Amino acid sequence: MSNDGAPAPLDRQSEPTPPPPSQPAPGNASDGSVLPHSNGNSTNDNGGQQNGVMVPSNVTHRLRLNPNADHKPDNYEDLDLDFSPFLFSSLERYLPPNLLPLSRDVKVRYMRDILLRYSPESERIRLQKHREYRQKIISNYQRLHRELYTMHATTFFVPSFLKAINENTEQGFRNIMSEPTPGIFTFEMLQPRFCEMLLAEVENFEKWVHETKFRIMRPNTMNKYGAVLDDFGMETMLDKFTEEYIRPISKVFFPEVGGSTLDAHHGFVVEYGMDRDLDLGFHVDDSEVTLNVCLGKQFSGGELFFRGVRCEKHVNTETQSEEIFDYSHVPGRAVLHRGRHRHGARATTSGNRINLLLWCRSSVFRELRKYQKDFSSWCAECQREKKERQHQSVAAAKLELLRRGETAT
Repeated sequence: MSNDGAPAPLDRQSEPTPPPPSQPAPGNASDGSVLPHSNGNSTNDNGGQQNGVMVPSNVTHRLRLNPNADHKPDNYEDLDLDFSPFLFSSLERYLPPNLLPLSRDVKVRYMRDILLRYSPESERIRLQKHREYRQKIISNYQRLHRELYTMHATTFFVPSFLKAINENTEQGFRNIMSEPTPGIFTFEMLQPRFCEMLLAEVENFEKWVHETKFRIMRPNTMNKYGAVLDDFGMETMLDKFTEEYIRPISKVFFPEVGGSTLDAHHGFVVEYGMDRDLDLGFHVDDSEVTLNVCLGKQFSGGELFFRGVRCEKHVNTETQSEEIFDYSHVPGRAVLHRGRHRHGARATTSGNRINLLLWCRSSVFRELRKYQKDFSSWCAECQREKKERQHQSVAAAKLELLRRGETAT
């Protein structure tokens, strides 16, 4: 599709390697009951009792469809785990109620057994190689600004954003946001000093890569310049960024695409300019919710163009006039939108533009989506088709009533 909305093939922007395995969904029941998972070969947990509570064996491992919103999960960051500690914390809310008060070790074994069932051996090998790749970078790269690697909210975020997060209400969020077109929210977010430090850190990392001739993976399949922040030590900080500062907003504005269950992320920076990526083709992101924040520097051009939200089936359908929206970047200002909101970036005509991207994902939503056929709660084309079917149904009913009236006379 061209920038003006004319149909053309659309790309799916994704990581250069497959994303981490999805968190298993509890099935497709709708009553919140506890559902069994398929039986695997793992024997990590053979059942037993703890504190008088029977701990199920791996044969009967189950999750709940709906999370326990009032439960405060344990922190798993100090453990050496096969999967992200953030994923365990998120998954814990879906455990059966009788397991929630048990020890962390019991819950880890229980959740790990389920995760391994949904992760084929080839994927586990790939993940292990990626962990080794990251560890090699982290062990050798000398950090420039160590304060970036742990969350310091008052240093990172502007006061108005923190105030809205603390209030945690729709009105509080709307007080700091603009919604120039449905589903796209812009707001002041990052402190200038944070932007400066992150820019310097990325430049320092790129310098290290050049000097050591270390071969790194770029952010995704479409950007040839930039760096994956998770790969050189920022994963834990970005976990908190997602959980504590993006998920509360997404829960309010994007619940229909898993905004309340975001449990994974892919964090990176992209670089645009005459000697970098020049522009970015029309695409959708490999995310449920995308945060895009301009860090700087001096530049012209590089506007984002948005062209409507689509499911996979309708990704290449025609753009409606009301879906056309262009956005000009401002350093420190964030854009938040659904990952399935089709968009691209026009050429940066002078200077250099560097942006922070956070692809936020919900493994629960991704699993449940496999069982759905109707996405009219968020896909504009599905909505149009549904309205057309309803219109045709009403018209057919009127014709039938008219026919019956004529028959009766």
